[in-house]
Amino acid sequence: MTNLLHPEPRQRAALAGHERLGSDPGNLTPEIPGLRNLIKESWQRSASFKANPDNAAAPLAFDWEQLEDYRRQHPLAAIMPVINKLLVQPSHDSGLLVAVGDEVGRLLWVDGDPTLQRRAEGMMFVPGADWSEASVGTSAPGTALALGRGIQIAGAEHYQRAVHPWSCTAVPFHDPDSGAVLGVVDITGTATAVAPHTLSLVEATVAAAQAQLRVERLQLAAELARKSVRRRSPASAAARQGPGASEGSLYRNSLQLLGRDQALLSLGGRTVSLSARHSEILALLSAHPEGLSAEELGLLLYPGEGSTITLRAEMVRLRKVIQQLSPDAVPGSRPYRLPLDLVPDTGQVLSCLQRGAHRIALEIYRGEVLPRSEAPGILDLRSRVSSLLREAVLTDGSAESLLKYAALPEARDDVVIRRAALRLLPPRSPKRAAVVADLERLEAELRA
Repeated sequence: MTNLLHPEPRQRAALAGHERLGSDPGNLTPEIPGLRNLIKESWQRSASFKANPDNAAAPLAFDWEQLEDYRRQHPLAAIMPVINKLLVQPSHDSGLLVAVGDEVGRLLWVDGDPTLQRRAEGMMFVPGADWSEASVGTSAPGTALALGRGIQIAGAEHYQRAVHPWSCTAVPFHDPDSGAVLGVVDITGTATAVAPHTLSLVEATVAAAQAQLRVERLQLAAELARKSVRRRSPASAAARQGPGASEGSLYRNSLQLLGRDQALLSLGGRTVSLSARHSEILALLSAHPEGLSAEELGLLLYPGEGSTITLRAEMVRLRKVIQQLSPDAVPGSRPYRLPLDLVPDTGQVLSCLQRGAHRIALEIYRGEVLPRSEAPGILDLRSRVSSLLREAVLTDGSAESLLKYAALPEARDDVVIRRAALRLLPPRSPKRAAVVADLERLEAELRA
């Protein structure tokens, strides 16, 4: 076939490699002249996964009902309008397909040229199919995820021979905040699918979609802050924010508490690391926007009987720290109350869980709230956030969500989470071995 990116010699090299490969996936010759190293290495990975080059179609990972539910909760659902506008709509008359998959290579959306869609069904390039290297071997979606970068696979470079008439370009989709891989965007078709400009087009689309996802999160934070404002009187809220306060200022006032012993406070674009005690105080005040008396805050802050004298001394020191960042943000007294709306990451997690968006909540979650704190109010907040997240993941989470939660320090010994993940993992998933090993370790520790 004609290949705009990889000329005929590379196609001949790939076909020669398949001839040497034969029907035995383990028969990989180290030196195949003209075969790209990244293709050879991908073939080797494919063989190690026991992928069969003679399989005619990819396996289905979801039935339709499961797929609908999974897509609805997936983080990439929020950016599909961007994908549709920039890639899907132009593809309908161009002989191309556009696919969006999750972080392990399962296709969630496939759209584009109707004739091509019908042809692609023959190799199960359809929503719900597993196109990871472990299942189908070398392909743009699976190999892009394996390498963590954009890639183009042409014709015979595919591991499965049934896919040789096709070419494809794919780019991983990274979380704009954490950098974690959330999925992959792919263009599949004939020679045009691997033209040099196609890779640039997909990369630009992914960048635009990542920006859109960040906007969605900022809007969520703003909504959370606005709800906090509405719990107070409009007049007092306006007075505390001061003249000229804008909605944009809400984005700049945040408090990072998750997975940290010392919170990060951001005010007006400036950030400072707080002491452990000041972290506890701001966490409690942000959770009680209506304010707390000295006695109430003391009881939440100190185990046993609260000390208002010690608390007042801490508040003096905290005000000095905040004064240097933003004089308008210094907490008031009688009751102790924040004069502006601070958006804690704990609040974002809880808001996502209330909306049923547990996957986004899991992406925001970095670990327990101030893990070393023994303050009674922090213990309650920590337990609430962690237990609600765990319950949501167990109730509605995919295997990937369960494994992501299992990787958290607090879930190191969580047998229930691992058993749930094992039930959902495909039988041939390479991730099963690690889960089984973890369960065997935990069972051995229980017997000891």
